Amino acid sequence: MFFSSRVNGQLLVVVFAQFAGTSLWFAGNAILPELQPLLKADTLISWITSSVQIGFIAGTLLYAILAIPDRFRSTTVFLVSVGLAALANLVWLIFPINATLILASRFMTGFFLAGVYPVGMKIAADRFKTGLGRAMGFLVGALVLGTAFPHLIRGLGASIPYRTLMLSVSLLAVGGGILLFLTVPSEPARNKHSLFRFQALLTLGRPSAFRPAMLGYFGHMWEVYTLWAFLPALVSYYSQLHPETRIEHALWAFGAIASGAIGCVGGGYLAGRIGSTRVAQYFLLISAICILLLPWLLTLPPLWFGLFLLVWGAAAAGDSPQFSTLVASRATADSRGSILTLVTSLGFLLTVLSIQLMAWLLTHLGLSGELFYVLLPGPLLGLLAMRK
Repeated sequence: MFFSSRVNGQLLVVVFAQFAGTSLWFAGNAILPELQPLLKADTLISWITSSVQIGFIAGTLLYAILAIPDRFRSTTVFLVSVGLAALANLVWLIFPINATLILASRFMTGFFLAGVYPVGMKIAADRFKTGLGRAMGFLVGALVLGTAFPHLIRGLGASIPYRTLMLSVSLLAVGGGILLFLTVPSEPARNKHSLFRFQALLTLGRPSAFRPAMLGYFGHMWEVYTLWAFLPALVSYYSQLHPETRIEHALWAFGAIASGAIGCVGGGYLAGRIGSTRVAQYFLLISAICILLLPWLLTLPPLWFGLFLLVWGAAAAGDSPQFSTLVASRATADSRGSILTLVTSLGFLLTVLSIQLMAWLLTHLGLSGELFYVLLPGPLLGLLAMRK
């Protein structure tokens, strides 16, 4: 047994809070079919996603520079941040709808999620030092499920008004933050009076115990969010290639993204046997193979192509908790929260570049299986960084 029953209960609360908070992330993508006719814009798919990513980058940079995760109790930071993210998610439901307001709302949602995702990882690293790879597997699995959750709601109830969907997701997020704050003890802040030193930014470029894992994480991030952002387009493209089949696009997208939770949890258990490094390497390799084979696998019948998407989704996300485990376990305790936040920030900067490159190529070349080769450098470079 990795944990006692009491600690297992606390882990479940952290996992639920992470799931609830990160369900705000792709809520905009889930209602995109309703937004596009209202806004008369066909290019929102990349910018709705990128606005959250850019906001998250800005937020994590500020949180890291001000050392917020290390200067204040983690559960307090989590609760305040998720509450503000939920409010930002609802702003555009109050005022007349337009593209600028929606993108600003998505940006601010991402900004305050900087106090949710990396802070949740810090809580796990502080409380679950034994079996950290397993704990991170559950935690990042919750992130993946939270990301996929709006697609599930849309797929099961396409008639649900988008305002109801957004309100439900926001209330869920706040509820998770309150539950975490009330039930999970938080360690006292270690650096109450010191800001995160700018010199620490330079350490990310120097040899260190966590540098290979950090670079591997960057390769993983080049792939995973772009895959998630364009999964609905890929499923739609497959449907066009196989007009004889009927596919519920939202449910297929949910399944492919949610399978990442299985990869995260399964990888967490496997890490206890063979180590986080090898698990991360195996998943990067599987991701690279999936990308290479995609053009040929698009010809498969729906059952087999659906299974392929499940494997790809599991591999694309399954290495993330092991990279987080390696970074968290090798960073110093007094700066762990800021290092995790900063590494996460730089990783999400790569997702913006990847998403926008994919969107540009999609506009100029059209959708095809080969278009997803733009994701291939991510897992390949990640494997190269992790080779030692």
